[in-house]
Formats: sequence, structure tokens, C-alpha cells
Amino acid sequence: MATVHLRIGDLVWGKLGRYPPWPGKVVSPPKDLKKPRGKKCHFVKFFGTEDHAWIKVEQLKPYHPHKEEMIKINKGKRFQQAVDAVEDFLKKAKGKEQNSDGKGDSKGKKTPSKPLKILEEDDEDLSALKDPSEKPASSMEPISKRLKIIEEDTGSTSIQAADSTAINGSITPTDKRIGFLGLGLMGSGIVSNLLKMGHVVTVWNRTAEKCDLFIQEGARLGRTPAEVVSMCDITFSCVSDPKAARDLVLGPSGVLQGIRPGKCYVEMSTVDPETITELSQVITSRGGRFLEAPVAGSQQLSNEGMLVILAAGDRTVYEDCSSCFQAMGKTSFFLGEAGNAARMMLILNMVQGSFMATIAEGLTLAQATGQSQQTFLDILCQGQMASTFVDQKCQNILQGNFKPDYYLKHIQKDLRLAISMGDMANHPTPMAAAANEVYKRAKALDQSDNDMSAVYRAYIH
Repeated sequence: MATVHLRIGDLVWGKLGRYPPWPGKVVSPPKDLKKPRGKKCHFVKFFGTEDHAWIKVEQLKPYHPHKEEMIKINKGKRFQQAVDAVEDFLKKAKGKEQNSDGKGDSKGKKTPSKPLKILEEDDEDLSALKDPSEKPASSMEPISKRLKIIEEDTGSTSIQAADSTAINGSITPTDKRIGFLGLGLMGSGIVSNLLKMGHVVTVWNRTAEKCDLFIQEGARLGRTPAEVVSMCDITFSCVSDPKAARDLVLGPSGVLQGIRPGKCYVEMSTVDPETITELSQVITSRGGRFLEAPVAGSQQLSNEGMLVILAAGDRTVYEDCSSCFQAMGKTSFFLGEAGNAARMMLILNMVQGSFMATIAEGLTLAQATGQSQQTFLDILCQGQMASTFVDQKCQNILQGNFKPDYYLKHIQKDLRLAISMGDMANHPTPMAAAANEVYKRAKALDQSDNDMSAVYRAYIH
């Protein structure tokens, strides 16, 4: 790869992983910081934060030529503060130059900037450093410094990752060994982000070939769920439905066979509260620690590390998972005892599934009455219901693109479980019941493995 002509002190735009470009300055790495291996990179300090990181050369751009471009595509108070910090730095630097005119070396010679040796990258180091000469912050930094705790009227606690991105604060990966079971649409993005943020991850998947890509990215391979759990301190699971979740724990070479006192098991699958209660009981009966943590989002949000995590169960496990949740999501909520996260997740997906069915119904009714579907979408996206979800799903429908971002069969499963939960609470769910029938029709039309937006096809066949 060609050498990037940057020197110590140069201002740059640095893009780290999934995060947006951020203004920074090339600095000398601390002498005691482990030399990265692999791809070429520079050591950069980001303005407006205490973050330093190794940035790949292809993810760096000179500050001044790209300033207007970056300001146009990036918004937000923190970003503007960072840009202001750069401008203040430039003003001070200019002032020092003016004050030093005619002073210093009697011959008027300037000492050239020392070229920065391009280093090879190992990890995208996100250790928070107040000064380049300081050592990286310990991974045992008190969680209270990284989490914002808000007590709600309900008595449950919302814990949001206040420093969930490299631009708002560093993610210091836990020194605990992480296991991950299930590399589907959601699990794949989660594992990728855990690895990017420096976590040590061991993976397993029923179809072993899916592990290959992550092994190349630095993950370790576990031969069975039991082996992964026995090798790791915290093991996450993300599978398709209650049966798969139970089989993973209770089946041959399952999780339960690897559980030992102190081992943590985190169930991220969207399942019913009864399944969560059963899994919690069997894990804790072996001395294990249990947390449920289903995620709200899609494959795209999983890939971008922008999921919303709903957690319940052992609060200490939740705190131990802090850096993991920051890597995979934009925020997380702790909802109390095990089962509460499953209930909340099913309610959220019930609403989303019903809404998607209604959107599809509106598009097909527009077509049936001679109205332009594109115009319907344009109007919809200018009103109060405008959202990225509406725009993306409708555009996919109009383009006939039903590549799965969230499987139709899974949203139908969630609707079914939510309706059952309503029955147990003696609470009516007529809208969800109607939507469920439409999804069942779509499944009968062989749409199960398409995106949930393929429910549209149930209205046109």
C-alpha cells in the first residue's frame, strides 16, 4: 500500500470502524504501547474527546481539503464542539507563530516536523488517554464512569451507554473471554463489532462454515456450545426461536454441560418469558449467572452497532457486559427480573409487525384505487409518521427487493408469542391477531425467508 504522507502534528479526519469521520491530530504513540501488527496506520488523537486510536491509512484524510465535505455530512452538538476545538487549536497555533517571529534560532531555520513512521495495525485501540505519554486506561475502569443511570417511575432502571462510541468516549474492551453462539442475521453483526472493539471472542454456529469469516477476523472456534461456555467467562446466544434456545442449552453437548459456578450466560434471542424463566433456572441451578438481553433492530442496525439492548436478570452480569453492549448497540436498558426483557421485546415487535402489515395494506390499497404508490410514500415521508423504517421498507417493496433484514418468519413468530402473552394476561390483542393472519398468509406464499416487508405479497396474491 502506498505511504500516506502525514507527519506528527498534521490535522486529519479519521474514520474508525462504523463511526463517522472525526477531526483529529497525528501524534506520537506512547513508548510503552504495544506496536500493532498488520495493516498500516497512524496514531491519532481525536478533538473534543480523550480518545487516541490507531487509524488505518485508508481511513485518514487531510483536515483542510475535506473540512466542508465533513461538516455537511456530520451533524450533532459533539461534532460541532470537536470542530470548534480544531479551530481554537489553529488560532492558538497561529498566534504562537506570530509571537515567535524573529525569535528562536538566530539563523531563522525551522526544525522540520519529524515524519511519523507508518505502523502496522493490530487492533483499533480505543484506550482513553489524557496525554499520549500516559498508559492506556485500565479495562477495570469503574462502570459508573461509563454508564448513565436513570431511575424511572416504574422502579426499573434504564442504563444507557453514555460513552457508546469512540466519539463520545472510549470503549475499553473487557478482559473477560467472550463466547458467542449463533451467527445469523443479528449475531453476525454483533460478533463483528465485538471483534472490532478488541474483545476476545470464541464463536460457534450450527452451520460451521459461517464461523470461517470471523476466524479470519481474529475469533476463536468452539467445537460445541458446551466447549465455548467452558472456555469463556461470558457466553452470548442469539438463535431463532424458543425451541432453538432450549435445544442450545439442554441438548447434546449443550450449554448446560459447560456451565460451572461463576460462568455467565446471556440469552439474546427473542423468546417468550416462560422460556427465559426455564433457562434462568437451569443455568443458576449449576451455579451459573444468567441475563436475558434481546435486541431491538435489524441486520443493518446490527452491522452498524446501533441496536437497542433490553436486559433483565442478574444485574452484575449486565454490568460485566458493559463494553460488549457498548460495542453492539447505541443504548441498553436494564428492566429488572428475568422475563421482563422478553415481555418488552415481544410488545415492541408486535407493534412493529402490525405497523409493517398496515403499511403494506396502504400501498396495495393505493394501487387498487389508481393512486401512485411512490406518491403515497412521498406524502407519508413528509408527515408525522416519517421514519427511516417507513422509507426503507416502502422503497424495498416498490423495488421488489425483499432481501432479509429481519426475517418474515421471525416477526410472525414474535406476533404469535405476543398474542399468547396477551391471552395469559387476559388482555385483548386484536390488531396483532389480524396482522398475524396476514403474515401467516405470506408464509403460505413461501415468503418466510424473505424480509418482513414481503408481507406486501400477501395482499397481491
